[in-house]
Amino acid sequence: VQLQASGGGLVQAGDSLRLSCAASGRTRSNHVMGYFRQAPGKEREFVSCITSGGLTAYADSVKGRFTLSRDNAKNTIYLQMNSLEPGDTAVYYCAVSNHFRRVMSPSLYDYWGRGTQVTVSS
Repeated sequence: VQLQASGGGLVQAGDSLRLSCAASGRTRSNHVMGYFRQAPGKEREFVSCITSGGLTAYADSVKGRFTLSRDNAKNTIYLQMNSLEPGDTAVYYCAVSNHFRRVMSPSLYDYWGRGTQVTVSS
């Protein structure tokens, strides 16, 4: 499974960004897809995930600001990030899990994309 991530960049606090991640290769239609992020000096943390049926989970820090959606026909997920804060600055990674229920531990994800930098200035 290969993951192609796009989006990211440098924005000001309060702005919006959209990340996308397309899976290809030996993908399964019912796998969970999600995003994690890692800020300098910190551990990788869960951001959001989505099942093939559209069930989502979010970290408390992004609830109400981020929305994760999925296009199963394209094996692609989209992370809409609104009201961005400087604390959202990190490298964002998309990932695929062989689990079909919502999972939030990075150890339960099997495939990872290259990270994309999101920087939010105050």
